[in-house]
Amino acid sequence: MHLIAWLAAFWSSVTGVTFSHDVAPILYRNCASCHRTGGVAPFSLIAYEDAAKRAALIATVTAKHYMPPWLPSEPRFQHERKLTIEEIATLAKWAEEGAPQGDAALTPPAPRFPEGWQLGKPDVVAEMRAPFAVPADGPDIYQCFDIPAPEARSHYVRAIDISPGNPKVVHHAILFQDVTGTARKRDAGSGYPCFGTPGFLPARGLGGWTPGSLPFEPPADIPEQLDGGADLVLQVHYHPSGRPETSRTRVALYFTARKPTRHAADIPLGSNRIDIPPGERTYKVTDHFTIPVAVDVIAINPHAHYVCKEMYGYAVLPDGSRRTLIRISDWNFDWQQQYVYATPIRLPADTRVEMEFTYDNSEDNPRNPNHPPARVVWGPGSKDEMAGLHIEIAPAREADAQELADALWGKMIRTLRVR
Repeated sequence: MHLIAWLAAFWSSVTGVTFSHDVAPILYRNCASCHRTGGVAPFSLIAYEDAAKRAALIATVTAKHYMPPWLPSEPRFQHERKLTIEEIATLAKWAEEGAPQGDAALTPPAPRFPEGWQLGKPDVVAEMRAPFAVPADGPDIYQCFDIPAPEARSHYVRAIDISPGNPKVVHHAILFQDVTGTARKRDAGSGYPCFGTPGFLPARGLGGWTPGSLPFEPPADIPEQLDGGADLVLQVHYHPSGRPETSRTRVALYFTARKPTRHAADIPLGSNRIDIPPGERTYKVTDHFTIPVAVDVIAINPHAHYVCKEMYGYAVLPDGSRRTLIRISDWNFDWQQQYVYATPIRLPADTRVEMEFTYDNSEDNPRNPNHPPARVVWGPGSKDEMAGLHIEIAPAREADAQELADALWGKMIRTLRVR
């Protein structure tokens, strides 16, 4: 054990664990971004009184690694929410000892969060034209909403933040821009059904929202371009909550005068060949793509539903060595998000990126929505399944951007033909 951690453990064993000295720093650092007034979590953990009455719950969910919600075991990403073994033990001991407060004067200052948007005042705020009514029950809904062009001239976007409106029913949201006018024609005012793509090409993604996610900020040299006159299109996945609800999602855009020196691209690995028999514990799907030029891997976004168990994305370098891009050993549909690498990963030309998703459709999978297990096939509903791994990259040399784009277009055409 590291000396500092050992001394902390020794001190706690002598003095006892208190909120002010031991627990507040853990909660403020790892939990407060969601568990605060105005956050997406159902209760706050900032004040001692709020945390103390939930001490047993905190100890239980952290011991099971259900909270804080962080799925990847490797590699390293930005804004990781992971507790150490010592921190989990501290929370357990605090609960066992009756959740003492300690000296309130020693409590560290509570974290401060900006009111409204997390990054401060945006340059532009856009929102759905009207609230969307989500029924009390029934199948999941994938709905696209056209937001008329917020800007007449083009801008470079340094950050995007999305407010879901009603996180009780919004499972996730993805933001696109449409230069074709297709979405505007299809949306009569309350959106239009869409699953998979938003119904137009090219479909340029700008960012997304999942519970607990932070604003999307691309690297400073790769700002996103918002075309003048382009509509914004929100693709929202709604999950009925058991009671009628309404939701109206908003988008905040932050502009920059800095022009990009490189342009990002998306490698869409995935499979729709999913047909999982009931009881099958290790059903696997795979996909791959060979990158023709050297690239930097910036972020990665995995997606599946309830019976997915394990996710593995990796790169096979030209020399045959393997580099892990993401590994999740216990997938949780409720906590999916995009992960941005702590440091971009450089991959040489002719690297092959691969994905392997494993599904457990047995009774032993606690997240299986069917009891007894039933056949599960590819589809849009939460009880159906999907397999997607989006790898965001940028060519190491901007001169290689066209070759990369041509190769990715070829992969997309081949995928559409298979379907």
